[in-house]
Amino acid sequence: MAYDFDLYVIGAGSGGVRAARFAAGFGAKVAVAESRYLGGTCVNVGCVPKKLLVYGAHFAEDFEQASGFGWSLGEANFDWATLIANKDREINRLNGIYRNLLVNSGVTLHEGHARVVDPHQVEINGERFTAKHILIATGGWPQIPEIPGREHAIGSNEAFFLKELPKRVLVVGGGYIAVEFAGIFHGLGAQTTLLYRGDLFLRGFDGAVRTHLKEELTKRGLDLQFNADIERIDKQADGSLKATLKDGRVLEADCVFYATGRRPMLDNLGLENTGVKLDKRGFVEVDDLYQTAESSILAIGDVIGRVQLTPVALAEGMAVARRLFKPEQYRPVDYAMIPTAVFSLPNIGTVGLSEEEAKEQGHKVQIFESRFRPMKLTLTECQEKTLMKLVVDADTDKVLGCHMVGPDAGEIVQGLAIALKAGATKQHFDETIGVHPTAAEEFVTMRTPVAN
Repeated sequence: MAYDFDLYVIGAGSGGVRAARFAAGFGAKVAVAESRYLGGTCVNVGCVPKKLLVYGAHFAEDFEQASGFGWSLGEANFDWATLIANKDREINRLNGIYRNLLVNSGVTLHEGHARVVDPHQVEINGERFTAKHILIATGGWPQIPEIPGREHAIGSNEAFFLKELPKRVLVVGGGYIAVEFAGIFHGLGAQTTLLYRGDLFLRGFDGAVRTHLKEELTKRGLDLQFNADIERIDKQADGSLKATLKDGRVLEADCVFYATGRRPMLDNLGLENTGVKLDKRGFVEVDDLYQTAESSILAIGDVIGRVQLTPVALAEGMAVARRLFKPEQYRPVDYAMIPTAVFSLPNIGTVGLSEEEAKEQGHKVQIFESRFRPMKLTLTECQEKTLMKLVVDADTDKVLGCHMVGPDAGEIVQGLAIALKAGATKQHFDETIGVHPTAAEEFVTMRTPVAN
């Protein structure tokens, strides 16, 4: 059968665009459908604008520390509208870049909501197109729990478009998005409280990292409330919000921001017209080749719920394009040793196993840990400390995990991720000469294991 397209991609986020571009480059006839914005979550309401807001929030510290280096500054004033307008301009520029990438690659762009009609057919804007392969890359969507007054709360999507900076913010959640936005709001001058229903945020991260960040955020004056959850939200006559907690306490705020998870974006996608199956969490179920139970339909990225990171979606998109249209170049995505960062203030950078994971997997471990005040802060009143930690297999000397909390942690850990991916041992670290004076050199100067 002759199809209109060899590959029809639904979703023009990072993974979908990567798959489409490279498939077209390999000679396939490709179309992409997008109903919202080119670039997906990451470019529009995720990594990119969030990082810009983190940069904005960090200036408060820079101004505070400048006096120690001889700078006399007048009173600093922050304008939320300026930051948001400049952020919007940059995102619009990136949208244009994504459009050009697709069009210049020879990809047909369909703007509208696409639905799957059958295993080889898609409908969009009243037209139907056939495709040999359909790729679902529709990403995720913020989820706000079903509590009374949930309509008064916002998620991460809305946070990027607030007309003004709220004076009092309740951030609800314990994952990286909650921690990052709590730092943003607090750094920009809002009175910020982070509520998390568990004992300690960032479940799954190394215990030392979680505890260290808690201590540093507390030093900065961020109000952290663990084992706390909202039962209902009521809007007051003056427009403010009253949050009643499950323990009976009442907190007042101008904004309640939920970062309590994301669901796969499958709304009105038409998957019921196919044999595609969902897993118990509601994500699209795929095999190691990203094929669904319907062999002509594939899925990648956040919608499959594996590792929900932009670079992972990019790798998955590349793998699909190669396997389908350039099989001699195909290689599977390796999910081991994926580095990641949390752009909290201070930042977290991590790669490999946490101490807890290493022990659970049966490794006999040696732990190397260092806490120190960064050189930049020695001329200031700031008492912030950086944490660096290595998790080492005591029998093989292989470095299993590398963790950092401190300035530029993500930048530093990216380089170390290559070493861990290559199987570096602690001896390799010890024999590497450090760059002096830097914080990063601490990773190659830790000599004495701590008791664990």
